[in-house]
Amino acid sequence: MAQPDEPHPPVVPSCPLPSKTCDVVPTERPRSCCGMALAGLRTAKYHLPEWHRRNAGVCFEAYTTGEQAERGRGEAKHLMKHAAASAQRAQGYSKATLGQRLQDLQFWRVELQKEIMELDAETNLLVAQKLRLERALDATEVPYSVVIDNLECRERRQPPDLVIDEVEKQLMKEADLIRDIRDLLKRTIIQAKSTPRARPEPTKTQPHFPRGKNPFESQKIGINPIYPIPCSSSASTPKTWAQFSHDNISRAEQEKLASVQLRSLINNIIHDASEDLRMQRAAVSEAFDSHCRECFFLGFSLQILKDIGDEEANIENLKKAIRDKEAFLKVAQSRLYDRSCRPNVELCRDEPQFRSAFKQIIPTHLSNTLTHLSNIPTLITLC
Repeated sequence: MAQPDEPHPPVVPSCPLPSKTCDVVPTERPRSCCGMALAGLRTAKYHLPEWHRRNAGVCFEAYTTGEQAERGRGEAKHLMKHAAASAQRAQGYSKATLGQRLQDLQFWRVELQKEIMELDAETNLLVAQKLRLERALDATEVPYSVVIDNLECRERRQPPDLVIDEVEKQLMKEADLIRDIRDLLKRTIIQAKSTPRARPEPTKTQPHFPRGKNPFESQKIGINPIYPIPCSSSASTPKTWAQFSHDNISRAEQEKLASVQLRSLINNIIHDASEDLRMQRAAVSEAFDSHCRECFFLGFSLQILKDIGDEEANIENLKKAIRDKEAFLKVAQSRLYDRSCRPNVELCRDEPQFRSAFKQIIPTHLSNTLTHLSNIPTLITLC
């Protein structure tokens, strides 16, 4: 703020002093006895009128000089009083402006300290989110190694079982998903690490006064008030200084907003990644369960086929047993026929006849059993 214009001291106008004429009695100078040889020259002594005229001139000059000195002393006293009053007013104005300046400094300092504290808290939250990202990245190593191990185990199968089924498709999909999630987490960690930690510069707003000195007394801090202090071309004005502090606060707000957005992005990434992994794990588990059920039914079918094979072998054994009993059957039938031709009392149902009849019944029983066993594979196939 420019200082008010100081009133100029009054100027006393100069006036000419009254002239004083000295009357000198004219006298006749003695004629020179030297004639024309001394024409134009004067003697070494002055006449009394000349001396009076000279003294009158000196007195007039002294009187004039005294009056000028008197006027100078009056003007000097007036200027000293005016300078003292102006200095007092300037000192009061400087104190007032310096006090206002200190209030502005304190205000901006408090604002910057507040922004620094909020930015530090936000930075700590961002660091915590970065740690979550790193832990999430470490947590994906075990599932990824398990998936890769399962795929490698399936690659080592023999050609009949080396098939691309639903389980392998889901495992490959899970491996690709985990790989993409790991790449995304790594990029997000790099972005979180590269985020600049914007901090305002509070030193620009702090007053630089020597310790123990009064900022309102310029003569006590080594400043000579007689000589002007040179001002650098790079010095700032109050407007640019306030704009600099405002820019610091605006930059801190922008960085804080960017940090909040980055933390929200990290939360969304971790949540979405966990949900995708959970859904894919459920899909893989469902594929494994379905494949296990298929294997169980396949094993049950293999057991049924084994039972069918056993029954067929049993049928063949029964057929062989029947064929082996045909000779005994023929002998028993021949004996029964011969005994049936006996006359009267000789036709007796004794023990040999019962034994022969029993031998005839055994092949019939075996034939019925063979017929029953032959129907079992057909029933199993229909089931």
